[in-house]
Amino acid sequence: MSMFQRRSFALTSAIRSRPNGRRLLRRGLAVHSPITPSGAAKSFSIPIIDFSKYIYATSIAEKRRTADEIVNGFKEAGFIYLYGHGIPLSDIDNVYKKSAQFFALPSEVKDKLAWEDPRSNRGYVKIGRERVTQSDDPDEIAALRAKAPDYKETMEIGRDWDETWKNQWPQESDVPAFRETMMHFFQTCHDLHKQVMGSIALGLDLDEMFFQDKIHEQYHNLRLLSYPSIKTSLLREHGQARAGAHSDYGTLTLLFQDSVGGLEVQNPHTKEFQPAHPHSGTIVVNAGDLLARWSNDVLRSTLHRVVAPPSLKISETESITPSRQSIAFFCNPNGGAEISCLPTCYGPGNEKKYPSVTTEDYIVGRLSATYT
Repeated sequence: MSMFQRRSFALTSAIRSRPNGRRLLRRGLAVHSPITPSGAAKSFSIPIIDFSKYIYATSIAEKRRTADEIVNGFKEAGFIYLYGHGIPLSDIDNVYKKSAQFFALPSEVKDKLAWEDPRSNRGYVKIGRERVTQSDDPDEIAALRAKAPDYKETMEIGRDWDETWKNQWPQESDVPAFRETMMHFFQTCHDLHKQVMGSIALGLDLDEMFFQDKIHEQYHNLRLLSYPSIKTSLLREHGQARAGAHSDYGTLTLLFQDSVGGLEVQNPHTKEFQPAHPHSGTIVVNAGDLLARWSNDVLRSTLHRVVAPPSLKISETESITPSRQSIAFFCNPNGGAEISCLPTCYGPGNEKKYPSVTTEDYIVGRLSATYT
């Protein structure tokens, strides 16, 4: 049994043990992950949605029921957990395995593959080079990076057939089958993205195929993330985080978490950050800035961050946080797609909030300010 199969079995067993748990499983994991701060004026929950009901639906009416769940989740929280998504757990396990092998390479090997250009957005990003934030002021971001850089390293991978921008791959002898594994997973995630965007179209009263000719170029980014273990005192100094508070740039992010935890989501009602705990067998999916712009903020692009998970005490005055791995697939519209308010998301008394922008202009602008 693989790592993710064990986690999926644990989730199923836990739900069965609840009152009415078997009924919930039959109805497609109709449960929520409560994120409710003590004394909060309004509770905040991230729904767990069984996407297999959409994948295998036999009518538009059937699809619409799941589509409404998904759109309501993005309206309220900006985040959902997706279960029954169709991605084999063995594929996810294999990506984690190859990712760990890559990050275990010597620094001098990884540094030869260094990220160079925001238009490409490909390559290795060493610890301290990135500082994600909501600021768009380069000087402010530079000051934040100098004071408290994000404590993580990443590997950025794009579509492999791009004639202008090329992926940077390790030698086959260093990580066997790395390229093959990542490109297979890239395509798998794109296929899921197409399906979820179809459900969002239905939930927004558009034709199910509305987005398909706007996302087919696969202008996406597969990001492998490694958060090394670190002394807790270092993370707490100057507000340093594993990844600072930010929203994502594109349409959707598919996030595959390990069991360590650390992801926190901002409650849009209280502005407090609360944990988004890993749930076995699920993918965390959140709406990005361009989807929020497209929908006139009907769908939320919610702030989130990665903080230190529970630490292990190593002395009377010091603790150490465990290492963490995650995989993020940043889904984007086509590079030249014009992001302009959807026809069902504005009208009298609900004017358009944003000017039109192309995907490339928006994302390159954000990336240019984020990296050194």
